[in-house]
Amino acid sequence: MKCIRVRLGALGFALFTGLSVPTTPTTATAVPTTPSPTVEELRLDGAVPQEILRRSGFDDAAPEFASELATTRSFTQARRIVVRDGSALWRRAVARAQGQGPAGGDLSPDDDRPLYWARLGMTRELRTWEPEFAITDAQRDTLLDQLERTSRGQTDIRYPGHAHVKRILLTGFDPFTLDRDIRISNPSGANALALDGTVVETAEGPARIETVVFPVRWQDFADGTVERTLRPYLPKVDLFTTVSQGRAGRFDIERTNGAWRGGFPDNDNVSRTETVPVTDPASQPQWTTTTLPYTAIVAAHTGRFPVYDHTEVTEIPAGGTDPVVRPDGPTPGSTARAGGGGNYLSNEIAYRATLLRDRLGLHDTLPGGHVHTPVLEFGVGNTDPATGTVTDPEFVRNRLDIIDQVRAIVMVAADATLVRK
Repeated sequence: MKCIRVRLGALGFALFTGLSVPTTPTTATAVPTTPSPTVEELRLDGAVPQEILRRSGFDDAAPEFASELATTRSFTQARRIVVRDGSALWRRAVARAQGQGPAGGDLSPDDDRPLYWARLGMTRELRTWEPEFAITDAQRDTLLDQLERTSRGQTDIRYPGHAHVKRILLTGFDPFTLDRDIRISNPSGANALALDGTVVETAEGPARIETVVFPVRWQDFADGTVERTLRPYLPKVDLFTTVSQGRAGRFDIERTNGAWRGGFPDNDNVSRTETVPVTDPASQPQWTTTTLPYTAIVAAHTGRFPVYDHTEVTEIPAGGTDPVVRPDGPTPGSTARAGGGGNYLSNEIAYRATLLRDRLGLHDTLPGGHVHTPVLEFGVGNTDPATGTVTDPEFVRNRLDIIDQVRAIVMVAADATLVRK
């Protein structure tokens, strides 16, 4: 999820309520609104999302959810349905990715896109739902938040209580740049589904991997979704890594993360160009660093894609005014303009996760950082979004190879660090 330095105006939504002119003075009261679908949700109506849902069997998720919502008679009942169905969607996607139960269609089980489009179908149903009972805007927002969290695995992190089982936490992302190619899959999201709840053998014995997926939306990050999800677990895990899609044909272990948003539009076509907003900005550093064992990872043979220790950043030097690219990392007193992972949300999740690690006092004891995967590419002859198909053998092979290599990278990192803990 590298930055592309584009400056686009932000696209926002305004919600209006009807106004009337009273003949006598009255006290204004807030009228709950029924929001329109978001830009992200409106893409559901395209042929490609519908094909992906149909060919995965996930086309039933939103209609069944809508039918259940229609039977509710209270906010409390609606909340129970949202939590249950959101959690079930996550577990269903994980099970499909790991070959458990019926495939539910002819798309490759490792495909992350059915979860993404099914979730959007459910959030659109919930966002536009008009219940028979009164519901406030705040209550609807609460339900949407619960649906997002449960369907992303953020409430499903389960580690065993056994001290001899190590704990590893990984994160992934939704597909993005969908207006460029709506067929896009994100290997980091596929990786999260393939590895969630799995156990790998390390030099120090078994380690359980738990995963979560995050949205590609600036506002969710500003609202603290990363910190809220990771804070309860970072003090308890033995290793973590955030993962996103980066450059074509290579993995990058990002050495340094920067406190800057570069403005590339998110999945709602919203742009943000600013310092990464965090709590306690007075103590906010311009840079954070990985504590993953990058030397060991780069030296190991983990798969067919080369792996690099990526040290380049873009900074405004101390006392300067113009951005400068530094191949070997930031200089003292500089201001961030791009971390090793750019200045999009992949850099931001790495920055937020490692800043949280440091603020929890875990810098010297918790290995953690960011891994950029190769871009997931379609096969030769299937590169035109207008005429291409939603999948092909090379596309599937590339995704499976990336998943296998992420697993291998995690095992190398565990072997290089957990043995010392």
